[in-house]
Amino acid sequence: MGAYILRRILLMIPTLFGIMAVSFAVIQFAPGGPVEQVIARITGQGGDSADRLSGGGADAGNNTNFDAGGEISSKYRGAQGLDPEFIAQLEKQFGFDKPPLERFFKMLWDYARFDFGESFFRDISVIDLIIEKMPVSISIGLWITLLSYLISIPLGIRKAVKDGSAFDVWTSGIVIVGYAIPGFLFAILLMVLFAGGSFYDWFPLRGLTSDNWSELSLWGKIVDYFWHLTLPLTAMVLSAFATTTLLTKNSFLDEIRKQYVTTARSKGLTERQVLYGHVFRNAMLIVIAGFPGAFISAFFTGSLLIENIFSLDGLGLLGYRSVLDRDYPVVFANLYIFALIGLIVSLISDLTYTWIDPRIDFERRDV
Repeated sequence: MGAYILRRILLMIPTLFGIMAVSFAVIQFAPGGPVEQVIARITGQGGDSADRLSGGGADAGNNTNFDAGGEISSKYRGAQGLDPEFIAQLEKQFGFDKPPLERFFKMLWDYARFDFGESFFRDISVIDLIIEKMPVSISIGLWITLLSYLISIPLGIRKAVKDGSAFDVWTSGIVIVGYAIPGFLFAILLMVLFAGGSFYDWFPLRGLTSDNWSELSLWGKIVDYFWHLTLPLTAMVLSAFATTTLLTKNSFLDEIRKQYVTTARSKGLTERQVLYGHVFRNAMLIVIAGFPGAFISAFFTGSLLIENIFSLDGLGLLGYRSVLDRDYPVVFANLYIFALIGLIVSLISDLTYTWIDPRIDFERRDV
């Protein structure tokens, strides 16, 4: 097993390299980079990030020389007429004065040491920014995963035992309908109904805590926290448990039909003893082993629209805004961290299989 783990860890290196290389290459051809973002804000829209980055460069752009600036600024949309020295200063500040390959390998070297630099448009290091947004995403990812498993496993087992019955049919209908409804659409419906829309004003509309959070008692903080989480979690759990429920049911059905279950019943064991003493461990193999991946999926990818709708400032919203702003250090750092964690979780999932069922041997399979 040690050799298998070592091979998997070594394979992470070329995988990460490929992911970062493809992403970096795509970015080189994407219009509206950070230099253009600053130019656009200076010449038309303005913005705090432009003021911080220009350092008075906007005033220098007032003394324009169209002929002198044409050669340098023409490669940036909207830069005609700006002082070429100001454009060169922006390029140097963002690191675009260096060749792409040099920038790429410098980024890889820094990332290998977990040095992600600073955000282009925020006065904060990228790692501090990610840590700052992480509690929101952890809250959403953790609770949505726990809730979906707490609902899915008992429901899936019950559906397997009652396969073909009225209970199985109408719960399947609810699960399928819930899975088909987009989470963001259901979130909007919940807002309209229960968050001060056209009907009731029972739940808060944004954030994870109230303004008076620091003044609340411990019990008050707990109640306030879950009060804010109720609508976002309800919107996400509707579709989150559908796949696990059907997976649990089918896994149990597959095990129930095997010969060892018939043998156990013939020995006089009760249905409960057969179900939980023999079937449960084998049937739950694929469900439990998928828990790390399910958590990471909910943690990183499942909350973008929900975070936007309920104004939850987490990693999903951070990544989305960073892409729009062309804040490349944040974009690439998120991509690198998510890819690395995804690869590690994939390895943990495989190891979980062997822990639950020792008969599985990935090392022997690779021979």
